Amino acid sequence: MNLSVRHLTLAYGGRTVVDDVSLEIASGEMVAIVGPNGSGKTTLLRGMSRLQRPGRGDVLLGGADVRSIGARQLARTLAILPQSPEGGLDLTVRELTWRGRFPHQGILQRATKQDYDAVAWALEAADVGALAERQLASLSGGERQRAWIALALSQQPRLLLLDEPTSFLDVAHQEEIMQILRRLNRDGMTVVAVLHDLALAARYTDRIIALREGQVAFDGPPAEVFQPEALERVFGWRMIVLRDPDTGMPVPIPRRATIAPRTHDGAGGLGLAPPV
Repeated sequence: MNLSVRHLTLAYGGRTVVDDVSLEIASGEMVAIVGPNGSGKTTLLRGMSRLQRPGRGDVLLGGADVRSIGARQLARTLAILPQSPEGGLDLTVRELTWRGRFPHQGILQRATKQDYDAVAWALEAADVGALAERQLASLSGGERQRAWIALALSQQPRLLLLDEPTSFLDVAHQEEIMQILRRLNRDGMTVVAVLHDLALAARYTDRIIALREGQVAFDGPPAEVFQPEALERVFGWRMIVLRDPDTGMPVPIPRRATIAPRTHDGAGGLGLAPPV
């Protein structure tokens, strides 16, 4: 299902954070949103999902304004996983996953075979079937993140939005999460994820949207847009772009900073400056 953002402006704390952004997410795409801290990535994701009301502009889902779509209907089409979701630590993974079925159930309606099938599929797709009876409090960070993905998947959305799904995870768990998302995408789900790791974004997504001060700085396939000059404009730091030996995709690496030498009295030596 297509998602259209048209001249979207979003404010936070009285300050414009997303400024007149327009973009189209086509059905079946896997997209990364990148940018420095404070560039508007999370706010844009919240605006896309109707969690934040725009000051100006529109968000269309399948041609319909998201503000005109009922909450249950929207949740059956779009799921959003925020950064570091909280709560539910006393729930088992299965109980958490069942919460994703609420948009599909009426008041006092008993669970149907479709509900059971959807939960079973979500547990399997997120690779947490073996953890289904364990409480979230007992899980590692990577396992817990996969459990929250299972919750989102049990909604059976056509569009999945994720805010930094690999944050605070080690390398192995980051790869596991991205492989799950890529597999879901290849099965037909549209995936949009805010990512900090540029190498992961290049390896697993088809399109990169970079934000700088609330506006789109570049937008396109990783091999085209991950150029040193463009990355420097976005992140304010000189970059080197290598090649992933497995995929051939670009791997941006920040250049080493210049470190000021220490003075004879021991002062200094802490100043960092990007290379020129």
